[in-house]
Amino acid sequence: MTSPLHSDSVAVHAGREDLTALGVHALPLDLSSTNPLPDLLRGGDSYEAMATGGYPLPDGGAVYARLWNPTVARFESALAQLEHTDTAVAFGSGMAAMTAAILAHTTMVGRRHVVAVRPLYGGTDHLLATGLLGAEVTFCEEAGVSAAIRPDTGLIILETPANPTLDLVDIASVVAQAGPVPVLVDNTFATPVLQNPVALGATMALHSATKYLGGHGDVVAGAIACDEEAAVRLRQVRAVTGGLLHPLGGYLLHRGLTTLPLRVRAQQDNAARLATWLTGHPAVEQVFYPGLDGDPRGLLTRQMRGTGAMVSVALRGGFEAAGRLTSGTRLFTHAVSLGGVDSLIQHPAALTHRPVAPEARPSANLVRLSIGLEHIDDLIEDLDRALAATVRVPSASVLVTR
Repeated sequence: MTSPLHSDSVAVHAGREDLTALGVHALPLDLSSTNPLPDLLRGGDSYEAMATGGYPLPDGGAVYARLWNPTVARFESALAQLEHTDTAVAFGSGMAAMTAAILAHTTMVGRRHVVAVRPLYGGTDHLLATGLLGAEVTFCEEAGVSAAIRPDTGLIILETPANPTLDLVDIASVVAQAGPVPVLVDNTFATPVLQNPVALGATMALHSATKYLGGHGDVVAGAIACDEEAAVRLRQVRAVTGGLLHPLGGYLLHRGLTTLPLRVRAQQDNAARLATWLTGHPAVEQVFYPGLDGDPRGLLTRQMRGTGAMVSVALRGGFEAAGRLTSGTRLFTHAVSLGGVDSLIQHPAALTHRPVAPEARPSANLVRLSIGLEHIDDLIEDLDRALAATVRVPSASVLVTR
């Protein structure tokens, strides 16, 4: 019996199974917007199969790129293998993926209620709160999921680690409370390298693929890894709403997956060392990073395989200090998004979480850091100098030995 491949090997080889038969080694990029129809009837049958959430028929052709594309399909296959799911469905953005998931599990099945565990990414929180998609939402904490469920609840949404406070939610606990109600886990921060929500009982694992999966800040995309039953409805929504990922995005994401395990582990190492250093800085009131509290619930061993590469800090100088820090770094780029090879810094309350209701909005003194692949000493030196200016304290340089 052959042993299962490690994630490093899967990341390199997944989704490439047909390349030898095609006579190529590098990933092909198919930019066709339309495709020749081999036969009128079979072409029509193939169109109907894809428009209703299926795949192109072998003898019917791919018909039209809004429905299906082979480059995107290879990426979907690769992500599914990394997430240990039947399949995956790719979209033009993370919010397009979230929108499809909500529609597929609410209006499409006649259940208009969603339970959402806060904190969540600001865009998701805002989408649910506005009721734009016709869904009602009950926001709650992890322990309140079962009490929030109604007869018309169609979906439960959670994010772990959560954006931007890095709160950890027990996926298995939420699944147990959910009963038959589908559970979607935003797995963007953890990536498939550190966490596989579907293996823990969730129905879907969502990614803003713009972040770690792409990893280089040059593609906007979303993806949901799930079983085939959920995927049929997601592909149906995608076909009707035109949310398919562009083939170039699929190509870049598939290429990005090959280095995902290496990048995540290296970035995580930087983040863990940086978080530890930040806990001793006089300008910092609190550091948010998994494991700093000793992991009392055991989620870092039972649920995850690491602590990730995101760090948030609450500053003693309040909002003014946050402004000085975000504008005072040189190596950290002041920009939204995360998960790329370069380090980013941003203020969630003023940007990504600005539309969130005041009671759920991050504090004004909280700054989020996405840790990249730069040398740890350079990252610490950059933050140390910028932090010193926030409270006018002397430099607290405690550099890691090179």
